[in-house]
Amino acid sequence: MATIADATDHREPTASSLAPIRVWLYVVAALIVAMVVVGGATRLTESGLSITEWQPIHGVIPPLSAAEWQDEFARYQQIPEYRLINRGMTLSEFKGIFWWEWAHRFLGRFIGVAFLVPLIWFWATGRIGRSLAPQLAGIFILGGLQGAVGWWMVASGLSERTDVSQYRLAVHLTLAFGILALIVWVARGLAPRATPVAPPEGRGLSAAIVALLFVQVFLGGIVAGLDAGLISATWPTMDGQWIPDGLWVVEPWWRNIFENPVTAQFDHRLVAYVLLVLAAVNAVRARGTGAARGAALLVAVLAAQAGIGIAAIVHEMPLAVALLHQFGGAVAVIVAVAHLRDRSGAPVRALAARPA
Repeated sequence: MATIADATDHREPTASSLAPIRVWLYVVAALIVAMVVVGGATRLTESGLSITEWQPIHGVIPPLSAAEWQDEFARYQQIPEYRLINRGMTLSEFKGIFWWEWAHRFLGRFIGVAFLVPLIWFWATGRIGRSLAPQLAGIFILGGLQGAVGWWMVASGLSERTDVSQYRLAVHLTLAFGILALIVWVARGLAPRATPVAPPEGRGLSAAIVALLFVQVFLGGIVAGLDAGLISATWPTMDGQWIPDGLWVVEPWWRNIFENPVTAQFDHRLVAYVLLVLAAVNAVRARGTGAARGAALLVAVLAAQAGIGIAAIVHEMPLAVALLHQFGGAVAVIVAVAHLRDRSGAPVRALAARPA
């Protein structure tokens, strides 16, 4: 029977011993994608400030009585968003925004449990070796940090602002995508493959695409935080201009990138075009190699994501299209990271348990 001590065994892993771990990691990745979409809905419905306290344990239980609902509503009525924007909101209307934020937080807690409990079981049964354990532990720690960053973001809108800081929103979103990317990287590396699927010459370009995707995710967070998607509803120009007026009106100049809605939307568009070009070049360079299919899929996903983004802008950010764009961003990161992992050599040496 496998024991904890067997986790230190130096035997090579087998596909059968690593398969359950891969499945578990992909399930967690799917939950994170769902979390990203629910988080987008929370932002787009302006529900993120409806819960004004951070109670990691007790907060899992929503209000269960009329008195508890009134108490929760009374706390919301103390913040600037209610006083300056939503004054006169009914309790029924408050419940509508409360449930989005509660669902977002509940899903975050559920993901934590869905990661931690199997992690403990796999470790206790000797299925996780010394090389894999630190990676999984690091992902769990980042998940906990993400919860703290989420509250840090919400806290920015509870005292002086009527919304959350776009800086903190962008950090929160980017960290979520970072955790997703790490999980996909590790899971992909546990596949029964001992060599890269393509020559390593294209690895640098694949890595550059992943890096630029994360820049794009951060810029997307800035766009969301500034409601910059509503600044211009035309494409391919912005209100008839290829380079719109008002790009650099804020001083110092660098603040325009993070605080000027016109610049935020323009930058988000520009990076999308650069990503498409890089992905196309990468696909051409990957022709005739084992990475060709992944490179072609990446081009298709990024093109679809760009199309969804254009539709969201032109139709002034309808909820369904905007959420599809959020989902598409997660899919793009998954495909890009998997493609890079496939081009990066031998999989992680995760030590398997000794047969029972």
